[in-house]
Amino acid sequence: MKNKLTRNISLKIMSVVTAVLVWMIVVNIDNPIRTVSYTIQNVELLNQNYIDQKVPLPDTDQGTFRIYITAERKTLSKISASDIHAVADLQQALSYDEDPVMVPITVTCEGVSPGNIEVVPKNLAVHLQDKKTQEFVISVSSGESKPGKGYEIGSLTANPEKIKITGPTSLINIIGNVTANISVDNKTENVTKETELVIYDKNGTQLSDVQMSYLNVPKVTVTARLWRVRSNIQIIGDYVGEPAEGYQVESVVIVPNVISLAGSDEALDNLEEENNAIRIPAESIDISGERSDVETKVNITQFLSEGLKLPSGASEDVWVRINILPEGSHSYELDTNDIKVENQSEGTQVVFGMDKIEVRIKRTDESDETLETSMIQASVDLDGKKKGTYELPVKIKLPDGYELVEPITAEVEISEISIAEESSDE
Repeated sequence: MKNKLTRNISLKIMSVVTAVLVWMIVVNIDNPIRTVSYTIQNVELLNQNYIDQKVPLPDTDQGTFRIYITAERKTLSKISASDIHAVADLQQALSYDEDPVMVPITVTCEGVSPGNIEVVPKNLAVHLQDKKTQEFVISVSSGESKPGKGYEIGSLTANPEKIKITGPTSLINIIGNVTANISVDNKTENVTKETELVIYDKNGTQLSDVQMSYLNVPKVTVTARLWRVRSNIQIIGDYVGEPAEGYQVESVVIVPNVISLAGSDEALDNLEEENNAIRIPAESIDISGERSDVETKVNITQFLSEGLKLPSGASEDVWVRINILPEGSHSYELDTNDIKVENQSEGTQVVFGMDKIEVRIKRTDESDETLETSMIQASVDLDGKKKGTYELPVKIKLPDGYELVEPITAEVEISEISIAEESSDE
């Protein structure tokens, strides 16, 4: 038996070695060992608070990092850049006296031995900046969101209203605005929520996620209080002084004379007690010694009580006109549809720029007859006028005992009548 085992021993050993070599060749051909490179953008910096009163900022000029992994083909086929984790521990920095500070990078990847991973460059360049803390007031914004129909944003508040932000001096110094955003889309009740702050630099550019990661920014609670909107609020105007001798105040005209207001429940209740009216104080308009109309633009917001505001998009201005006429005069409104058009060219149409004109008339006798608008005849003459827009004098014919106080003009647009062409099948 022993002779059989030892017989041709050298040949048997050679056969085993050959089998092993063949197996290794087959394995390497089927699943060879290779080296593949990957690119990553960021390296996580550990122990950033290791150096007191300093903030570490990775050098933005360092660019990307190349990771080389040596492994079998099957292992490499399952690896992507997202599987690679690169860190740099500030405690392991080579020296804190240099700028930038060089911090060794350690790379790990599941399923790969650390000895088979190489990173280039091997160190993360870090600048150490002084730490700074500064206080900022928070502005609150609802962005493009809008509350439900019949409601307006009454107030936007943050709690706290101001905060302290800590970070590197270079970042703290460029902060221009700290904003808390809240959405009120289709809301009809007050909204309160905790939100993260958005920070903008002094040029109005929002700080990036990387920049924000270097700042210690707390969250705040934001409240949006919604107010109901009430329409048909009357605007009442008055004046002080007297016009010149021989003149009188005909009327006070306010445009617009009705507005909408948004307000808290308490403010709207108080407004109702004032007959839903806003009064412009008389001292706002002085007509002393005037011989013609006095017109003044008034910012209505200055007369709104606390808890009231104009709806978003509404004009803050109203126009107050005090109509001043000679004594014995009156103002009449005529429909422009009642104005007779003379010498209109055939094939044209005429449109007036407004639906009414004001006619000021003075009585010249002692008659008690009342002048009706139907007794006033008005006309415009289009003689020689072609297509276009004109400011034309309005001729006024009055009964005996009346005269026109001042001339009148009206804007008239003349255009050609378009006739649709008729088509027929041949």
